[in-house]
Amino acid sequence: MSLSTIISSTLQYLFGLSKKKLVGIIDELRKGYKKLAAENAVLKSEIAILKNAATQKQLEEVNKQSNKPSSKQAEWEKKGVGNDGKKKRRKRGKKGRKGAGNKSKEKPITKQATAKVEKCDNCGKDLSGVAMLPSSKTRVIEDIADTPLEVEVIAVLQEKKYCLRCQKVTTASTDLALPKADIGLNTSVHLIYLWISMCLPFTRIATYLSAIFGQKISTAGLSAHVIRVAKIMKPVYDEILEDVKQSPILHADETGWRVQGKNWWLWVFGSRDAAIYTIDKSRGKDVVHRILGSFFIGVLVVDGWRAYMSLLCEQQSCMAHLLRKIRKLYAAFPELKSVCQFYVKFRKILKDGERLQASREKLSAVVFERRLSKLHLRLDALINWENPDEILEQIIKKVRNQRPRILTFVKHPNVPCHNNYGEYLIRIGVLKRKVSFGSKSAIGAEAYATLLSIYTTCKLRDISFLDFMKQSLKHFSKTGKPLLFKEYSNYKVQQENIQKVA
Repeated sequence: MSLSTIISSTLQYLFGLSKKKLVGIIDELRKGYKKLAAENAVLKSEIAILKNAATQKQLEEVNKQSNKPSSKQAEWEKKGVGNDGKKKRRKRGKKGRKGAGNKSKEKPITKQATAKVEKCDNCGKDLSGVAMLPSSKTRVIEDIADTPLEVEVIAVLQEKKYCLRCQKVTTASTDLALPKADIGLNTSVHLIYLWISMCLPFTRIATYLSAIFGQKISTAGLSAHVIRVAKIMKPVYDEILEDVKQSPILHADETGWRVQGKNWWLWVFGSRDAAIYTIDKSRGKDVVHRILGSFFIGVLVVDGWRAYMSLLCEQQSCMAHLLRKIRKLYAAFPELKSVCQFYVKFRKILKDGERLQASREKLSAVVFERRLSKLHLRLDALINWENPDEILEQIIKKVRNQRPRILTFVKHPNVPCHNNYGEYLIRIGVLKRKVSFGSKSAIGAEAYATLLSIYTTCKLRDISFLDFMKQSLKHFSKTGKPLLFKEYSNYKVQQENIQKVA
């Protein structure tokens, strides 16, 4: 049936109807149209609500992922601002780096052993009576002593002498162990190293000491001993805190910590040669003021957490966090090209700031200030983006909140525009949390923060943590005070001079 036939038959049918029926049909159609229009409006509003909810949920997921710490690279291994390491291409014609291999041993030989040929490897003939060839092969092997290792049980005779002047008895003390302790200094230092550096819990440390050395110490005994050592080393902790306060550049970061199953926080404040840790139930500004006071004379590099904003000092926010968040948002909403454009322009400003910071010594003060003011103008113009969409508006809001702390690094030499170093310092705490899930008591958490501060500072200053702890505890056994870092430096110089004379 053709279209003209359908139309003609429809018209013929309608003309055959009465006026009343036609009005009724039209009225029914009008009511149906109104009903469908109302349903359509309701469906459109529901679709908008669902779409908005989906967008909000996607934004929350992006924020959750982007707030995770970046790769724990040290400052000296940086790859550049905003570079996430993806889609790297190998340079044409560049060969891979040759491995170090197993280098020859340079230590003196302490033991001799002979591997004899008993039979031929090919035919199995007995060669035990055949003379050895002059072209024998020597192989140097480094190994530890066979386990279980023997533990020294030392009986220390403590002399007593009577002083006629004071009319009192003096008892000799020993530096082989802490006062009133039946655990020697070597065991104490070994125990602390396993707890701090290796991140082992006391249960595994007790198993290790029993299997390797035959020392049976309960976990409660290990915990009590570590807490005692931490209290002894408190003056060293205070010394590190004073060094941190005097640093020209300071990095700060915080991460979650568990104490008795409750949420606490592990904080770190670190410079190039010192790091102080503290564990507190608060993540607020009171912790910052407790560590650094009301003001700080240097530049504080942080990740943008508001607790640091109450401190009076020059601050630089971590731009790696901000750039990573923008990348995550663009990956979630790839159709928004304005987000990509904003990201490229913002990263270009930071890269130009890095170049200006590196060339500051070559420029006059007037030229430097003029170029810095241009960077600020570019950043202000970028923030005032015309007609941004909903996602870009959120990004601009985040950048605007960090605006006073974005280009601080340009004015100060050696100040980075990211907080990778702060995350590098707190990494060992994250590893410890993954293994032992935090602390069982507040006093144990305080002990961990104290000893971790000493361990990290030794590492930053290229000092042997084992030797420093042993010498410091020896000094405490003799004088009642631990050896400080400045005193340890003098001690090492004296030891070197003695070795030269000898």
